[in-house]
Amino acid sequence: MSSHEAVTDAAPTDTSDKRRWIALAIVMTAAFMDLVDATIVNIAIPSIERDLGASFGAIQWITAGYALAFAAGLITGGRLGDIYGRKRLFLLGTAGFTLASALCGFAANPEMLVASRLLQGAAAAMMVPQVLSIIHVTFPAHERGKVFGMFGAIIGLGAVSGPLLGALLTQWNIAGLEWRPIFLINLPVGIAGLILGRKFISESKAPKALRLDIVGMLLVTAALLMLIYPLTRGRELDWPLWGHLMMVGSLFVFAAFVLYEKYKTRKDGSPLVELSLFKVKSFAAGIAVQLTFGVVLGIFFLVWTMYMQIGLGWTPLKAGVTGVPFSIAVSLAAGLSVQKLVPRFGRKVLQAGALTMIAGVLLYLFDAGRYGTAITSWQMIPPLVVMGLGMGLIVAPLTDAVLSEVPREHAGSASGLINTTGQMGNALGLGLVSVVFFGVIDDRNLAQAPTEVGAAFTDAFQNSLGWAAGVLAAIFLVMFALPAKPKQHLEGGGDDEDAPENVEKEPVLTH
Repeated sequence: MSSHEAVTDAAPTDTSDKRRWIALAIVMTAAFMDLVDATIVNIAIPSIERDLGASFGAIQWITAGYALAFAAGLITGGRLGDIYGRKRLFLLGTAGFTLASALCGFAANPEMLVASRLLQGAAAAMMVPQVLSIIHVTFPAHERGKVFGMFGAIIGLGAVSGPLLGALLTQWNIAGLEWRPIFLINLPVGIAGLILGRKFISESKAPKALRLDIVGMLLVTAALLMLIYPLTRGRELDWPLWGHLMMVGSLFVFAAFVLYEKYKTRKDGSPLVELSLFKVKSFAAGIAVQLTFGVVLGIFFLVWTMYMQIGLGWTPLKAGVTGVPFSIAVSLAAGLSVQKLVPRFGRKVLQAGALTMIAGVLLYLFDAGRYGTAITSWQMIPPLVVMGLGMGLIVAPLTDAVLSEVPREHAGSASGLINTTGQMGNALGLGLVSVVFFGVIDDRNLAQAPTEVGAAFTDAFQNSLGWAAGVLAAIFLVMFALPAKPKQHLEGGGDDEDAPENVEKEPVLTH
């Protein structure tokens, strides 16, 4: 199949063309690059703060800005690929991601880094949705199970290697560049992806692409910004009145978005969000779980890094290595839950995951208070492993549980919405860090003796863990609305060439 031919989703796949495996390697590398980039930054945050003199608000935006831009553009990015070609949008997104990585790496001040991260997130939103669509049209149905299995392994590898790679690149201080190589490492990878992608990826479009919903995209982005910006800046500015008004106003903009989507559905049947999906109880509950779970992850990973490196004074490498048992536990539990547990026990597995995570969070909270600033990596491993096992039991089977009662024709739209909601929750959680973590730290402590700084950060970390446990308890209760045992209608039987894209149990990209 020529790389310049445009095919539709219904076109047969040429299984004699060995270049499809090179195309797979290219898109998997891009997905890996995005996943690593989302996790690699956290470990380098303290180094960025010292080097650029970034405020705590700027630090939050370096992480939240990426998540917000990524979330806001995911659905639109997928639809642009359907309309104009997945290969074209993938290459455009890869080029933008590579350029934004260079701008991040050469950022002269916090403002430039935040702007570059927003651009990077927007470019990732163009690149990432094409990955699964390209795999879907490049491989025949009988090969996709194996390919998606490989893709899941890449996601697991990205989760484990991101923090460790970030720690090593920061610790090595290559050419005196400190944290900058965590972004500059994307340049050779991105350039290679562009050159090889042009040659080996086949172009494809959806047979009946929907129209763009630009108004819907602008409304949902504005609502998110109105909610997250005041949360992030509020503490620094002593919680001004305009911040509270913006947060209240965001609710009205969200309401306007819902009304517009209803109008858009009646007008041309191509809304940004298929609102009828929310009439499916299990889907609505699953989206609520995905959103709140994203909030927990957004809060935990940033405050955890700040606690270890600034509060305890650990090196990036020590902090990165400490997180490895957590990542391994997530990967092990994820594999076990999907293959062995969920088919037998259904949603009880997800609820057991929530309770296990709560147990790990409470154990961590207890250990942080018990050992104080003298806590060691070894003392952190038990709560981290328990938390990781709980998280693995949730993240892997959640997508199936959410999609199990969704009509087949809306499965692609629903998958995109799950991804988007998780990223929105992540951005919201990062915004809440100013309340649950930095709000506890008295600015005076930071100028005092290191022991006082450590004690302040330990208290703030414990407060954040308490909030995380509370949100996880709410998640546990919402999970009762999920189906007792997810239906297996998505697996199909035999050849599924007529199945809509993104139906075949595709992994959800979580950061």
